[in-house]
Amino acid sequence: MPRIPSDELAQRRERLREHAPDGYVLFEPDAIRYFTDFWFLSNERPIAYVEPADGDAFVFVPEFEVERTRSEAAFPRIESYPEYPGVEHPMLVLGRLLGSIDRIAADSDGYPGILGYSGPPLSAVTGADVRPLAGQIDAFMRVKSAAEVELIRESGRWCAYAHRLLQDYTCVGVSEGEVSLRVAHEATQAMLRLGEFGQLGSADGVKAGYRGQIGTRSSWAHAIAHGIVFEPGDLLVSETGAPVWGYNAELERGMVIGEPDDRVKWMFEHVVAAQQVAFDALQPGVTCADVDRAVMRYFEENDLMPYWRQHTGHGIGLRNHEAPFLDVGDSTVVEPGMVFTVEPGVYDAELGGLRHSDTVVVTDGGIEVLTEYPRDLESLTLPL
Repeated sequence: MPRIPSDELAQRRERLREHAPDGYVLFEPDAIRYFTDFWFLSNERPIAYVEPADGDAFVFVPEFEVERTRSEAAFPRIESYPEYPGVEHPMLVLGRLLGSIDRIAADSDGYPGILGYSGPPLSAVTGADVRPLAGQIDAFMRVKSAAEVELIRESGRWCAYAHRLLQDYTCVGVSEGEVSLRVAHEATQAMLRLGEFGQLGSADGVKAGYRGQIGTRSSWAHAIAHGIVFEPGDLLVSETGAPVWGYNAELERGMVIGEPDDRVKWMFEHVVAAQQVAFDALQPGVTCADVDRAVMRYFEENDLMPYWRQHTGHGIGLRNHEAPFLDVGDSTVVEPGMVFTVEPGVYDAELGGLRHSDTVVVTDGGIEVLTEYPRDLESLTLPL
């Protein structure tokens, strides 16, 4: 599976430069990856990519990253600083490298405050007027290229592989932690054995589990894991993820352990139907709000509003959650190449919740589902 081609990366930078003729600085890891395909561990030590108005572009890293950067990346110019916070703060070093400038664009006015980092803003160390770029970068990332879609598609295949293991290993008397760790290990090892993935350019391998969405806790749209032991009759909401060079698909399924009763069958029918409403509504030219409104109408017409918890979906790609959002408050016009999760759910506090999530790409004529996996109740009923 190839990475993003170098000519596509160059086109992205050229496009950004059109919006930032006075030069730009990128601090946010996903932004740096999107425009350069440079992978690194993000911590308190600032890393930046800089394209000045005049002069050569350069990457700015701590000194101990120089050797690795030279070996694993293709930057003709690498600048560094000794350590953070150091005798001289890294942002002061960066300001000196930028020299005297009046204006520059950046995804944030300085390195974001993570893991204990603190430091002066970019505007302070340069004296420049710093124009925000984050919104423009998000807009670029909304429409995926063919290469990006292929990486997400491959992620979807591995999500399906992991989900099959998840179903095979989930049984009464076993804890969610045991199952999640076993599946994550086996699926990640399977990816690594192929060799062509590298470990996907990411520190993350495959994830698969339930994140605490088990039994009545499955009615919590966002729960957290507690090492819960599976019991007969439990409703389950699964989650899987498998980044391929940082690009993500999302595959989730509502499931039940043992023979479902009529109430569970009723919930399941509405989950599948609501997701199909979203599939049918999602097409070029509509707004994200239109898609969510279609699902909301289905909920209203079927007296399901007491069981509604969340919007229909969200963008996905280099980040697990991206704009735009399939939400009544998002008026973004849907375009071919946009990739979304589609995941309306039905949640009953007394019984539990059910939700299917599939990743889809918008095409000229509608959508293509990138996460192929059964949606029917029979396939998603786990034996006792």
